Amino acid sequence: MDAVRVALLREVLAGTEWVQATRRFAGTLRGAVTPHGGGLLLVGSASYEPWHLAAHLDDEAAWSGRPELSPTLVRHRAPGGAPAHLAVGLGRLAAAGRGETLLVVTPEQPGAGLLERVHDARRNGATVLALDGGDRDLHALAHDALAAPPPPPDGADEEPADLDLDTVQHLVSAAAGENSLPAPRRHRRFRDRLARLADGLTAPPPPRW
Repeated sequence: MDAVRVALLREVLAGTEWVQATRRFAGTLRGAVTPHGGGLLLVGSASYEPWHLAAHLDDEAAWSGRPELSPTLVRHRAPGGAPAHLAVGLGRLAAAGRGETLLVVTPEQPGAGLLERVHDARRNGATVLALDGGDRDLHALAHDALAAPPPPPDGADEEPADLDLDTVQHLVSAAAGENSLPAPRRHRRFRDRLARLADGLTAPPPPRW
């Protein structure tokens, strides 16, 4: 989702809680990673890997001059022979501790195994954030959490702009890079940035091998 579409979506959502809520959560994310210069871990559930959020945060990190926003994607099944940035397994969470931030993103229940690892990371001093469908156990572990609205029942009025977890992720990632100047020597034309963000939104996820 490019910057123009994010702006239009915010206009549609004006008067609801979501513009403020996503900016607040993005501010928490910035505040968690900025003092420590990095260490942002991004993990989903066993059947949901937040590829698009990882790509958008990486773009925002480059554009805003905040390299600490560029996440490490942690995978439940990291295949052998994969590139280094796609081969980080759940064992990385065992090493998470003070000065690091763990962002858990999933539309479904995270599962007992992941919750246990998140609990250990928090106990070791990591800051835990959750962007999900409202799982109580995950929210109990998180220092801050934002739940996307559940799908409406049949026949009920839908949330404005068909708001779901994917849309909330786009709003959060866009807000995370706001209020910053472009990084020195890494300036990109505005149209180039929009094109890259659009390509990231429409491209299929990398193969799961």
